Amino acid sequence: MLSCVSFGGQSVSRIVCASPLIAGRRPPIASALKLNSAQIQPERQTQSALHSTHRSNFPVATEMEPPIEQQQSGNSSLGGGFLAKKPYEPPSWASHLNPIPSHVFSLGHFPTPIHRWNLPNLPRNTQVWLKRDDLSGMQLSGNKVRKLEFLLADAVAQGSDCIITIGGIQSNHCRATAVAAKYLNLDCYLILRTSKVTSLPFQKTVTCFLEEISALFLHMLQVLVDKDPGLTGNLLVERLVGAHIDLVSKEEYAKVGSLSLTSLLKEKLLREGRRPYVIPVGGSNSLGTWGYIEAVREIEHQVQVVNSKERFDDIVVACGSGGTIAGLAIGSWLSNLKAKVHAFSVCDDPDYFYEYVQGLLDGLQAGVRSRDIIDIQNAKGLGYAMNTSEELKFITVVAEATGVVLDPVYSGKAAYAMVKDMVEYPSKWEGRKILFIHTGGLLGLFDKTDQLLPSVGSWRKMEIHESIPRKDGSGKMF
Repeated sequence: MLSCVSFGGQSVSRIVCASPLIAGRRPPIASALKLNSAQIQPERQTQSALHSTHRSNFPVATEMEPPIEQQQSGNSSLGGGFLAKKPYEPPSWASHLNPIPSHVFSLGHFPTPIHRWNLPNLPRNTQVWLKRDDLSGMQLSGNKVRKLEFLLADAVAQGSDCIITIGGIQSNHCRATAVAAKYLNLDCYLILRTSKVTSLPFQKTVTCFLEEISALFLHMLQVLVDKDPGLTGNLLVERLVGAHIDLVSKEEYAKVGSLSLTSLLKEKLLREGRRPYVIPVGGSNSLGTWGYIEAVREIEHQVQVVNSKERFDDIVVACGSGGTIAGLAIGSWLSNLKAKVHAFSVCDDPDYFYEYVQGLLDGLQAGVRSRDIIDIQNAKGLGYAMNTSEELKFITVVAEATGVVLDPVYSGKAAYAMVKDMVEYPSKWEGRKILFIHTGGLLGLFDKTDQLLPSVGSWRKMEIHESIPRKDGSGKMF
């Protein structure tokens, strides 16, 4: 039996952050502190000297001393210090894939821990273990970090000065991209799809008022995309780090598509003299897939450290854009892990993801059919980022029973679907050792507080009997 495998991230001894002055303007920090250009000039010269050898004209925090712990042991899964850019060497079993990334940034705290997850009501002799990719960092937490390590290395190599990406209004990927880009001194432009349901329930039945309804419908859309989106969850982090946000309605997103929307913004920025780099939804392209190919190497090593004779029978994970499951599936198939990968789709139908993953595998010249190496089941329920009361109740039950907090969009839905499948088909899971990948997304819970309120922990006013002595100043409030 495996015992708890927990490798903490490497601590940082020194991080160099550079923010060049923009012609004639004080940087935002200087403005906030009311500093003038003369006061900032020496810092500017120092930063220029620090980064003069970098191939890009845009300073990136890569030239720093590695952490003390790493100097001594070199335990990082990819080597080098936090925020360092370094050459990438693939696992031997993946060396035939093409193209192979040339470099990778160290953005997350890897390897993430694996530990036993004592979910209630499991089938007989079934073990579930948890891979904690929700602990890959705070602002950067989640599975998206692994993809961004490769994608942002490519962006810097191409001399880009800003990043464009797209997703839902509470996209974990967009939040992680905004933070990672700022770490590397790159501007970030986010196209966020509003999540409000704007269609009218009586529109299908009251046909005689279609014109009036259509006019009202269009007005509602305009209000939604013109309204400040607020500071809930991922939006708070994105706005704190200065991401540029463009809102688009769900209806316009569906008609125009993510590729056209990002292309429109890219063309606009090119006309302004910028050098943008576009990252697709969820960071899911063939390059981003390497993030979870590398994760398989990490899992394989963690298993070998404990007991080389033990292995997982199954890997279970949520699927929202396809890159994570593509990397896990091809990695498990090629490596010694050989676990069967089960993906629970939280937004589109399985057929769509089989086709999309096939495109990612073909882009790597993997020479394998997606349907042969992965099992995809539907777990979208009411729709992307929408939850039933049963799903949210499951999240609260799991948190109370195990201390593990799942997100409502990805891992929460996937774990709910997995346990439901275990209840309905126990013989399918009996006696198996399962590794569930927690892909993060805790901030998404803040968008569900109204729905969660009835089912979360109890509270009460503390009763203090009148006989208890009272004296002003007895309790110091610091």
